[in-house]
Amino acid sequence: MTTPVKTAKQIYSVTQRWVRPHLASFFALQQPRLWLLAILLGAIGGALGIAFRLAIGFVQSLWLGTASEQVLTTLSTLPWWWPMIGPVGGGIVVGIILYFWRPLGRAGGVADVIEARVRESSALTFRGATVATLVTAITLGSGGSGGREGPIVYYAAAASKLGFRIFRLPAAARRIALACGVAAAISSSFNAPIAGVLFAHEVILGHFAMSAFVPLVIASVVAAIISRLWFGEAPAFVIDPDAITISSYLEIPAFALLGLVCATVAILFQTALIGGDWLSKRSGTPVWVRPAIGGLLVGLIALAFPPVLGVGYEATDMALAGSLDLWLMLALIVAKTVATTITLSSRAGGGVFSPCLYLGAMTGGAFGIIATSVFPDVASSVGLYALIGMGAVAAAVLGAPISTAVMIFELTGGFAFSIALLLAVAIATGLTQAVMGRSYFHWQLYTRGIMLEEGPHKHAAQFIRVRDFLRPLPEDQDNTFDIASGAPWLRPTETLESALKAFDASEASRLPVIETKSNTIIGHAHHVDALSSFNKALVAHSREEHS
Repeated sequence: MTTPVKTAKQIYSVTQRWVRPHLASFFALQQPRLWLLAILLGAIGGALGIAFRLAIGFVQSLWLGTASEQVLTTLSTLPWWWPMIGPVGGGIVVGIILYFWRPLGRAGGVADVIEARVRESSALTFRGATVATLVTAITLGSGGSGGREGPIVYYAAAASKLGFRIFRLPAAARRIALACGVAAAISSSFNAPIAGVLFAHEVILGHFAMSAFVPLVIASVVAAIISRLWFGEAPAFVIDPDAITISSYLEIPAFALLGLVCATVAILFQTALIGGDWLSKRSGTPVWVRPAIGGLLVGLIALAFPPVLGVGYEATDMALAGSLDLWLMLALIVAKTVATTITLSSRAGGGVFSPCLYLGAMTGGAFGIIATSVFPDVASSVGLYALIGMGAVAAAVLGAPISTAVMIFELTGGFAFSIALLLAVAIATGLTQAVMGRSYFHWQLYTRGIMLEEGPHKHAAQFIRVRDFLRPLPEDQDNTFDIASGAPWLRPTETLESALKAFDASEASRLPVIETKSNTIIGHAHHVDALSSFNKALVAHSREEHS
């Protein structure tokens, strides 16, 4: 007869056998340490978001006399030539900083964080991030056209990298920690904790995994709490709920057409950014001189169109309120695109998210004016179309439709227009991907030889090196090699991809690895080891995505 004690022991034994491997996996990934680090990174991200916005306001107060985001209101009380002062002065100061402290001549952003996730040897350092963030604060505070999310994401990621080194986390946990810093930065900067979590998954990690979800949420929530304690709980854009309600489902074709228009704007904006960067690199102008030239050009544009200055939230608010006329919004689409391209290609700091919101609001607002004039009895408010345009252009450029859609909900505090927003976002993103092939961030990585959209197999083939799987030459073996003999050989720095091609061409099972400076053999690369390294990398990537 089975006693209660015996039954309890059996239940305990079965439970232990069931739970033990899961707990072992939980601790193997260093999840307790990662959760603790996530709290710390959330606090750091929240503090950085506050400090960055205050720094922008401080710089702005030096030439406008106010730290408020109501830049246009302030400029309306100043002489007509005043919009030139800030961008030119800021460009000169940024040029001096680049000359002395940042030899790479590029302020960091989201693409650099993705690169750091892909390969830990990237130049993501706390010192470099500090300089990059300072450059951006000066750029945006002095009227440069850009967004504030890229540099703060970069700074938070640098803090994360410092943190996971101290906590001695394994590779997979280090990548999650990097994303925690990004989630905290987005959450703090935009008061959008859900979007921060989704953005870190969608853009930084490139996958959704349960092992990453909890620490990302912890970091994002902590950052949001700190940010809200300082700035309050109001959304970034306050909109009348009645103004963002869909009037009729007969408007669905109009929302789909708006998605097409937003895709066109996103493609042109992304093309302008890529083209501007290409021209800047080939101009021959010293890196430290470019910010001053860029500031002068932006200042000239601002003389005719002051709304292009800075992050542009006041102008975006005006578009959402429907207080701008059609021709001004169309002109601002062009002017903001040119001003942002000049700012970023001149190596001044700034991100692209806020400009995307700006361009989307102007695009949607202009579309809304036309729609309401053609179908006055059916069309919704101009503000609703501007709001949908914000999400569609931003999602298409960033390649982040899910997190961008959720961020629009959080930025505005409204959900009634979800059907229209999702439709426009999907169409704009799909068409932009069809034409451009990749998001703006992935285009930046592509210029550095990193092609993430081609899959993990391509990444593994590019970043695993021969030195990672070569077998060292025993000390008692002859290490001399005649390169002129024509026999196939490999360098230790060659990629796995080139090694596999060499094995295929030579049909050899092993090849000597040569140190070219001394023309000596330092080991042998075996075909089976190359394939094994390739398979291990793919298995590790799949496990990380699904754990």
